[in-house]
Amino acid sequence: MQPATPVDSEPPRAAATVVLLRDAAAGPEVLLLRRHAKASNMAGVYVFPGGKLDADDATLNPAAHLDQPHAALHERLNEPDTDHPTAAGLYVAALREALEECGLLLAEPLGGDAPVDALRARAMLREGQPFAQVLAALQLRLQTRQLAPWSRWITPLAPTMGTRRFDTRFFVAQAPADQTARHDDEETTDSLWLAPRTALEQYRDGRIDLAPPQIMSLAHLARHASVASVLAAARSQRPPLILPEPFDHEGVRVICYPGDAMHPVRERALPGPTRLHYRDRRFTPEEGFDALFD
Repeated sequence: MQPATPVDSEPPRAAATVVLLRDAAAGPEVLLLRRHAKASNMAGVYVFPGGKLDADDATLNPAAHLDQPHAALHERLNEPDTDHPTAAGLYVAALREALEECGLLLAEPLGGDAPVDALRARAMLREGQPFAQVLAALQLRLQTRQLAPWSRWITPLAPTMGTRRFDTRFFVAQAPADQTARHDDEETTDSLWLAPRTALEQYRDGRIDLAPPQIMSLAHLARHASVASVLAAARSQRPPLILPEPFDHEGVRVICYPGDAMHPVRERALPGPTRLHYRDRRFTPEEGFDALFD
């Protein structure tokens, strides 16, 4: 077994993504967005809303724009080496990216009972107005309490998909019931609400493309019967750090995760298989598709 050859020695970019969920008759559904076919990274792949941390995300005034102080957000993120403003900025980045990419805004009015005008907020962002200015103009405060840290993924030095490396914090949240998600027709060109297992079945059948973090996250989510169950699980744990380890075995790319015999971290971080094999343009467990749910 040979380790994969590193292609990028630059530090990974800080990023945040939010797994937006809603309850349906058959159980929870998750929002997936298809990245533009001409995107420079992960073109055509279905992902959760998210993106890199912008410098302005860490500068929002918590008293004016956040429902929690920086210290509380830092504590929930459970990253001792991350400073308080950056920790808060990761929550802000997740919420801002959700607004930009799918039009959902987890926020509350500062006064009165006026509904949150997510459409207007998104339009203002598209016009180039800073997020803090948008929130101030619409008299809104971000609902960071709605975000529960779920996991932290760092792209390996030799990524199997894409060319950039990210240090991405995954949050889970219930989508606002009074807002409608829609892709932006710029960075994303399609949006789907699917049960986690259904999304994985469509990936298996070649109907959609997914990346390994989404595959493993969807397999994890498929074990829950409701959004409340997902949020309770997230809030009862410390977000695991997941640094996948790729290697090549007999001409096949393999990605292993904490708990695998080939991974330096012996303790499991995720349910399901500890490694995926890349064959026929699909990542699958060595034991077959159903091993994602064992």
